[in-house]
Amino acid sequence: MRPPPTPLKLGYGTNGFAHHRLSDVLAVLADLGYDGVALTLDHNHLDPYADDLPRRVTALARQLARHGLDVTVETGAPYFLDPWGKHLPTLMSDGFERRVDLLRRALRIAADLGSPTVHLCSGPAPDGLPEQDAWKRLAAGVEAVLETAGEHGVALAFEPEPYMFVDTVERCLRLARLVDGHELFGVTLDVGHAHCVEERSVLDCVRQAAGLLRNVQIEDMRRGVHQHLEFGAGEIDFPPVLAALRDLGHRGLVSVEIQGGSLDAPEVARRSIEFLRAAERTAAA
Repeated sequence: MRPPPTPLKLGYGTNGFAHHRLSDVLAVLADLGYDGVALTLDHNHLDPYADDLPRRVTALARQLARHGLDVTVETGAPYFLDPWGKHLPTLMSDGFERRVDLLRRALRIAADLGSPTVHLCSGPAPDGLPEQDAWKRLAAGVEAVLETAGEHGVALAFEPEPYMFVDTVERCLRLARLVDGHELFGVTLDVGHAHCVEERSVLDCVRQAAGLLRNVQIEDMRRGVHQHLEFGAGEIDFPPVLAALRDLGHRGLVSVEIQGGSLDAPEVARRSIEFLRAAERTAAA
C-alpha cells in the first residue's frame, strides 16, 4: 500500500500584505495555518539597502523560527530600483550592475534566513536590442549572480512572467541551457501565468518545468489577462494542478500571490488557504 501523499507546503506572498508590518504578516499567516511566506524585498517590509539590515535580518530569522514558517526570498518588486521604470534596470539594460547587486544582496539575505531560493524574472528587453544580444546579456548577468549563489548554496528560481522577455517555461529552459545547466539555476512556476500566456496546458507546464522546479506561485487567472485573482474568480481547475505538484514530490513552498488583495489581506489569505486545502482533499480523493 502506498503511503498517504505528503501535503504541499503552502505560503503567502508579502506583496499581498502591503499595508501590514512584516511582523504582523508573519503572525497572521501562522495563525491561518500557512507553512511559509514568500518575502518580496522592497521598501516597506525588508529593504536590502537599509543601514541596519543585519539587525533586521537577525530579528526576522527569529520571528520566522518562532512562528515555524519557511521562507523564500523574492525580488519582483516592480519599482524598487527605479520609481519610474517598472522592473528596471534589468540584466539586459543599461545599469544592469544595479540588478546584479540587488540579486547578490538577496542571496546573502536568503542564506541568513534559511531560504533555499531567490526568485527573479527577466523584465523587458531594451527597445531595439536584437533578441540574440538580449539572450547573451541575460545569460551573462545570470552567470554573474550564480557565482554568488554558489558561495551561499542558495538556488536561483527564475520565473517566466507574462509580457517580459522570458515569458514561458520553454524560454526559461533555453536560459538554463545558456548557463550550461548550472546546478543552482531553477524555475519558479506561476500557475496563473502559465494559464494566462502558455500555449501548453498548465499541467503540461508543470511537467515541462519539473526537472528544474524550485518554487511555485499560485493564484487564479483568466486566459490572456494578466490579473492575479482570488481562487474561484478565474478559469483554472486547481485539484489536478495540486495533484501534479504533489506527485512530483515538490517540497518547496506553493505561495499564493494576490497583490491586489492588500486592502482585505487577512480575509483573502484565509479564503485562499481554505480553498487550496479543499482542492488538495479533492485531488487526493
